[in-house]
Amino acid sequence: MAIWAMAASIIDLRKLLAERFPQTLAPSAADVLATGLPAFDETIGGGLPKSAITELSSPNPSAGSALLIYALLQNAQRAGYFLALVDGQDSFDPKPSGNACLGHLLWVRCRKAFEAVQAADLLLRDGNFPHVILDLVLNAPEELRKIPQTSWYRLQRLVEAAPAAFLILTRSSLVSSAQLKLSLDSSWRLRDLEQDCLPQHLKILVKRAQGGRQLLTKAG
Repeated sequence: MAIWAMAASIIDLRKLLAERFPQTLAPSAADVLATGLPAFDETIGGGLPKSAITELSSPNPSAGSALLIYALLQNAQRAGYFLALVDGQDSFDPKPSGNACLGHLLWVRCRKAFEAVQAADLLLRDGNFPHVILDLVLNAPEELRKIPQTSWYRLQRLVEAAPAAFLILTRSSLVSSAQLKLSLDSSWRLRDLEQDCLPQHLKILVKRAQGGRQLLTKAG
């Protein structure tokens, strides 16, 4: 009985997503999704690869992963598409984004990493979001280690079936199925925080690229 109830809930949730975000993904000649950050896009071959997992790790706690999320949300607002953010530790602060950007955001608030992975699974199956972000930066390492590698490969199979860019943010690299592995290597000084264009100065290192992508090694 519980299984039927769960299945009905998932169906209802999919219907709600389709009504709230009426945007069906269609095949596109472009195989990347531009981030709106020129140096970042140049480094990774024009943008985040579609139908693939990109993992971006940020070993430095102040490397700027939150700034990157805001920049990606602003780009979604400018380009007119919806972005889904799965927040693994309910840590996202929507205030700096502004109301115009928030109209293009689906924010899924989770408290545990495994819940966040399940939410990302559902969103990738839904197929209505050109860009899905799974933010696990603040989840504890011991919690992340409990996620089986089969979960990452299942997410890989799901995103391969849809022209969506799937970005996973972590503190250290853990997603073995990621086609593109990046590292956020920024470090900020107090005077840097007074600038209005901080996202433009994010430093990105390419750790691994698969699928014949021609990439540079550093941005920012």
